[in-house]
Amino acid sequence: MSHPRSQLEHFPAAVKAILALGAAALLVFPFIPGDSMDFYVQLVTQMMIVAIFAMSLDLLQGVTGLVSLGHAAFFGLAGYALAFSTPNDTPASLLTSLPLAMLASGAAAVVIGALVVRTKGIYFIMVTMAFAQMVFYLFHDNKDLGGSDGLYVYFRPDATMLGFDLENKLHFYFFTLACMLVVYALLRRLLFSPFGRALGGIRINEHRMRAVGYGTYSYKLTAFGLSGMLAGLAGYLWAAQTGYVNPELMGFHMSAHAVMMLILGGMGNFAGAIIGAFAFEYLIHLFKDMTKHWQLVMGVFIVLVVIVAPQGLLGLLSKFLGGNKASTKGQQDSASESNDQEAAS
Repeated sequence: MSHPRSQLEHFPAAVKAILALGAAALLVFPFIPGDSMDFYVQLVTQMMIVAIFAMSLDLLQGVTGLVSLGHAAFFGLAGYALAFSTPNDTPASLLTSLPLAMLASGAAAVVIGALVVRTKGIYFIMVTMAFAQMVFYLFHDNKDLGGSDGLYVYFRPDATMLGFDLENKLHFYFFTLACMLVVYALLRRLLFSPFGRALGGIRINEHRMRAVGYGTYSYKLTAFGLSGMLAGLAGYLWAAQTGYVNPELMGFHMSAHAVMMLILGGMGNFAGAIIGAFAFEYLIHLFKDMTKHWQLVMGVFIVLVVIVAPQGLLGLLSKFLGGNKASTKGQQDSASESNDQEAAS
């Protein structure tokens, strides 16, 4: 899937500066004056939510090499967990409903993962999609679970005990921004940990990892469960923002969108997942305004990105700003990682 060196997230200094400026821009964005800022604040909030969703999938696809087309099941389950835990006349507590939603998604991921991580390649892809469709129809065809109409979330979670009000759009924006940055920091730290290195080794050569004594099944299952929990965080925030959940959140198109975000931004590094999510959501709104055949335009654009920038927009940016130095650095890191694997064997 992704090149070994992409996992290490080594960026040229200019790219790091641009990423830092992007984070700073998100901090000041809500305070830009304008008549339409409420709409754009909500739009950027949605972009940050799907960025968390994309990063959760990148842990599987870009880092571990497991391509899942059923990841949206965990995204939607957390949204339903919030809907079921929110009474009709009072908000649910953030401190109880958020862990509950993430644990529900994580538990479902572990149960499903216990079966699917035994498969490989196209079989893994198809089995994950099959399980997601099973979850989709479980909610779609069951009136007690909301049926095809879905459920309303009448109140955003109560966070007054933490000193802010999620009903306030600015408070919700900064809470989502904090969640995105914490998830990025967590996953980046995990990437450089022994666990993250083992996942990278599984992606590169799982047979060799087993030969040197790694229990690859448990590593993959842990990654599957963790990615499910993080997808649950994104689904929880989505339900809290929109106030509504339906089975479409678990549909194939949501999983496919996440895959396209990774292709667009660049697989194997979480900054690329964020950039891909922002770019994908922006392009959807742009193409929808241009033509009713926006799916065709988006498909053509994704194909062009794959041809012109196989490492995604972030890889293309690194190439232009880093030049030969970035390429040499990447080759050295790739060689170093290969040598580490050889030494282990």
